Amino acid sequence: MKKNKFMKIGIASLLVLTLVAATFLGACGDKKSGGDPTGETSTEEKQVEPKGTFRLATTTSTKDSGLLEYILPIFQKSTGWEADVISVGSGEALAMGRNGEADVLLVHSPADEDTFVDEGNADATGKVQIMYNDFVLIGPKTDPAGINAAGANDAVKAFKAVADQKAAFISRGDESGTHKKELKIWDTAGITPTGDWYTVANAGMADVIAMANEKLGYTLADRSTWLAKQQDTDLAIVSEKDPSGVYNNQYSVICVNPDKNDQIKHDAAVAFQEWMASADGQKAIGEFGVTEYGQQLFTPNAA
Repeated sequence: MKKNKFMKIGIASLLVLTLVAATFLGACGDKKSGGDPTGETSTEEKQVEPKGTFRLATTTSTKDSGLLEYILPIFQKSTGWEADVISVGSGEALAMGRNGEADVLLVHSPADEDTFVDEGNADATGKVQIMYNDFVLIGPKTDPAGINAAGANDAVKAFKAVADQKAAFISRGDESGTHKKELKIWDTAGITPTGDWYTVANAGMADVIAMANEKLGYTLADRSTWLAKQQDTDLAIVSEKDPSGVYNNQYSVICVNPDKNDQIKHDAAVAFQEWMASADGQKAIGEFGVTEYGQQLFTPNAA
């Protein structure tokens, strides 16, 4: 009789434990399903299907500064389009657009861009301003041309000091936006730079900064690329923030006219232009550089 009594108690205990376990597992199941009483799983984040690649011709500063490496993965995740980046000077990027060798351009040579659009090389939207930074004149920390004293905030006086001292100067020489800006400043100063002190590099911004460092010379650079490369040099900013605005550096996106040839991926170009001007694109541009450098490298300004 005692044995039967203990058996009944054991069975009762087992039933209680079974009920507790079932309740616990049910609660876990609710957590996995997001607490949905139906037990269905929550909707997963929608993934954008890959749409292919397009050709983005852009100035070297957007690549050398690290901007494209930062924003393009965000753009691709949002739209499904992947950019095949062709990093050249703005002049060459615009030439590629004229020849139908690129789908969309990200450039910073305003006068040349206006000519490009006026000639019918762009689609109906024309150019869309996206962001800006500024140019800086960099040179040896010892500043042998005395630019800090002569033209720390005056581009023309700074360039005149370089020419007067025949201090080593490295020019991009590649028809880029930076090169065009440099030539404009020389012209305003009434100087035609020639001689052994003036080197035409025919190279991108990062390479020219490296050359200026090697020769302990001066060069005009966009601030974003300079900030990204300055730790590798013995150079410093010697002239900047001219109140005349001559150091201003505006970037725009232009979709190439799809009538040029049937290889133009106009839908991808429009997607890139619209995303760059969108709230998400402008946010990404504005965030770039803040963590690493403590400041924006580009200021978004799409209308």
